[in-house]
Amino acid sequence: MSPAAVRVALLADTHGFLDGRVAEQVAGCDIAVHAGDVGGADILFALHPREEVIAIRGNNDDAAHWAEGEADILATLPAEATVELPGGRLKIVHGDDGGTLEQRHRRYRRHYADCRAVVYGHSHRQLLDRDTSPWLLNPGAAGRTRTYGGPGCIILRCTGNDWQVEALRFEPRTYRTHRARDGDRQREEKQRRDG
Repeated sequence: MSPAAVRVALLADTHGFLDGRVAEQVAGCDIAVHAGDVGGADILFALHPREEVIAIRGNNDDAAHWAEGEADILATLPAEATVELPGGRLKIVHGDDGGTLEQRHRRYRRHYADCRAVVYGHSHRQLLDRDTSPWLLNPGAAGRTRTYGGPGCIILRCTGNDWQVEALRFEPRTYRTHRARDGDRQREEKQRRDG
């Protein structure tokens, strides 16, 4: 009897906004892995896989980019993580460690040779490189910031030694912003002054 399949949603670069279509994919998985630039605790709470959420800190996951009251949650995010899955290990890094794409890929393959795959974000560009081991997987941006063709994620299915990946990309959407524009602020100030 073969072991049960484990479905893992790989995502990154939400920057405080999780596309609903990515959230739906996460809900159909056992584990959600976020490769950094989360953007706030609400993103982690919006992920509902069947078992667990594993997230790391990206270069924009700092006190300046998170709400003041979320410092305790931010402090729990490690710089990198390793997950044991059926058939191998998955390394999670953010990908902001410098160099060209080719240099980073060489470095990841050298440093994480004991892993089956490395998932990283930072560039916001979806990429599947399965030519050499370990595989290098970038799910692209799962939010609305620099999605390069639309928000996306990767679904990793692990059954024993059989690993399969499916890259998902969704049509870009236009979202209304809730930020007050300068003209709005000036009108509000005038209304306050004029009573």
